[in-house]
Amino acid sequence: MATGLKCRLDCKDTLMNAYSFLRPLLFSLAPETAHNLSLNGLDQAAKLGLLRQTLPADPVTVMGIQFPNRVGLAAGLDKDGAHIDGLATMGFGFIEIGTVTPKAQPGNPQPRLFRLPAHGALINRFGFNNLGVDNLVNNVKASQFVKNGGIIGINIGKNASTPIDRANDDYLVALDAAYAHAHYVTINISSPNTQNLRSLQQDDALEALLAGLKDRQQRLADQYGRYVPLALKIAPDLDDLQIEAIASAVRRHRFDAVIATNTTLERAAVMGDPNAGETGGLSGKPVFEKSTAVLAELRNKLAGELPLIGVGGIASGNDAVAKRDAGAELVQIYTGLIYQGPQLIKDVGEALARYTRQNHRPSL
Repeated sequence: MATGLKCRLDCKDTLMNAYSFLRPLLFSLAPETAHNLSLNGLDQAAKLGLLRQTLPADPVTVMGIQFPNRVGLAAGLDKDGAHIDGLATMGFGFIEIGTVTPKAQPGNPQPRLFRLPAHGALINRFGFNNLGVDNLVNNVKASQFVKNGGIIGINIGKNASTPIDRANDDYLVALDAAYAHAHYVTINISSPNTQNLRSLQQDDALEALLAGLKDRQQRLADQYGRYVPLALKIAPDLDDLQIEAIASAVRRHRFDAVIATNTTLERAAVMGDPNAGETGGLSGKPVFEKSTAVLAELRNKLAGELPLIGVGGIASGNDAVAKRDAGAELVQIYTGLIYQGPQLIKDVGEALARYTRQNHRPSL
């Protein structure tokens, strides 16, 4: 019996390391094809019980939510919430799905995802391709992970066909649909792949958006008898004055968290790469320093008044610790997972659990 148990454990270890063997095959395919194939394969492995990874306990309360560990999946990998249960087997403390829009839309034409392997990076210009918020809600309702109490964030955006001066309407429609099915809702105004979306980070547009969302949040809390926090996801391409303005706005409108950051438009770190000239947002290792600098500046401006979630370029446990040092209570990963597979989740979880033991900070 002991031998059988050892075999099962060894088999699981082998499966956890299988990504290093699968990656060359996946990377021989077109990036978006590999993306879809990986998610479908993950679902099948989960159904067969072939993949299950457990992270060290590192419980923390953020936004009033009790997280079992601090490692989350960033939005963008599972846009429709169709693969929640498969993704959950890798040990995430929370999973953020989306970005989802009120109505289904195809996104930008393919190809729209590009690898930069020498830099551990991706460029994407997906453009919020998704099947609409109602479809996503149905997937959340069907998820065993959610039924078992797993934490889900829903990331919402506006449809490409909606004029920018009517963007607020889309966010309110999406919030209405998502609210009752999320542990928190993320407002994505920082994708570079929807025309003029980042203009919502500026001045009067930001004020109007945040005010409308907070008003609707209170109405929905009264309707459902449950308060669902709102997080704002911002870009890394901001100067200090813009960061200060955003910090003032989220404080003034009593937002619940800020996620820093989305992808960057800068290409200085990847110049010379065959795909460097592709339009879209750059993610992965090249965005790490910039996103972490924005995170640290936000921490300074907000002085601990609301929690921060760090995302952007995490490729190791040490990178995740750097996000914590810069002020993040939680972290999210995406591009590093594409390059390293499930082992990165485990490495990050172990590093952050050690950090918590050595540097206890109160929950927010």
